Amino acid sequence: MVTSAMQAQEQPSRWLEAARKAMEIEAEAIARSAQRLDGNLSRAVDLILDGSGKLVVTGLGKSGLVARKIAATLCSTGTSAVFVHAAEAAHGDLGIYAPGDLTLMVSKSGTTKELLHLIPFLRELPSKRIGILGKAQSPLAAEMDVVLDASVEREADPENLAPTASATVALSLGHALAVALMRARNFSPADFRRFHPGGHLGRSLRMTVRQVLHGRDEVAWAELDSSLKHVVIAMTQHPWGAACVVDSTDALSGLITDGDLRRALQAHDDIRALCAADVMTVNPVTIGPDALLLDALRLMEDRPSQISVLPVVDPAGGQCLGLVRLHDIYRAELD
Repeated sequence: MVTSAMQAQEQPSRWLEAARKAMEIEAEAIARSAQRLDGNLSRAVDLILDGSGKLVVTGLGKSGLVARKIAATLCSTGTSAVFVHAAEAAHGDLGIYAPGDLTLMVSKSGTTKELLHLIPFLRELPSKRIGILGKAQSPLAAEMDVVLDASVEREADPENLAPTASATVALSLGHALAVALMRARNFSPADFRRFHPGGHLGRSLRMTVRQVLHGRDEVAWAELDSSLKHVVIAMTQHPWGAACVVDSTDALSGLITDGDLRRALQAHDDIRALCAADVMTVNPVTIGPDALLLDALRLMEDRPSQISVLPVVDPAGGQCLGLVRLHDIYRAELD
């Protein structure tokens, strides 16, 4: 019984070890793939940029699922692309092709017969062919105009069987191609916004801070000499997580957050003599009212110590207009 109990306790740690090892293998495989990148990626970018049509992305099985995701990423980043299932292509779906279309094939083995069966049609069209292939020396590789090497030393599962690391590397190469095309096209946030009108990302690229900020009537305010009691009462009445400390011209002097109050209580046995200037954060991070919500989100999250509230300051006059919270950005809705 003791042995069984000990084995039961050891099992979770073994599972965790296997999971961590799998991720390490996949990360190492991507790193090696990145080091192998060469002029073939640039040639693939040139082929797509020079093409007059769309990019048809195809694959079968797990590689087909990877191909579908690559096609979706390309579409959302400025490259016209469509996924075609390799097994369905020869049964009527080849009608999606038009003169000038290119082809991107994804295959771990480089021997997928459904893909090889498409080659005569692609030659006749003709359609330039790019391969993300797990074997650079393979029948499919011989038919490609450009090959991106997606080979891996081993899969991530203990038995080296399931297409894990190989699928991850193939997907990362598809993403690398999409990002390179974004750079080549000078793809901008405005372009991204045009392709993403819905969802949180779309809203954060369209809406501005002004549309969601909490203004003067909603926010806790204090002056430099306001008592700490006044600050606490104001923040209780307007519980947005912070109080704006302003001077006589309403210019922002500092910010007092819930964390600042807790630190003041820890540092002082008697807080009755403290005023706002004693506990505020001087020169806090701020944002303008016409900045995109995405910009506010990055200011809050892309930093060593994340923050959940930003003072909004008029860049022209320097007046504090209110606060925007991380919560407001995630809850933002279209009018």
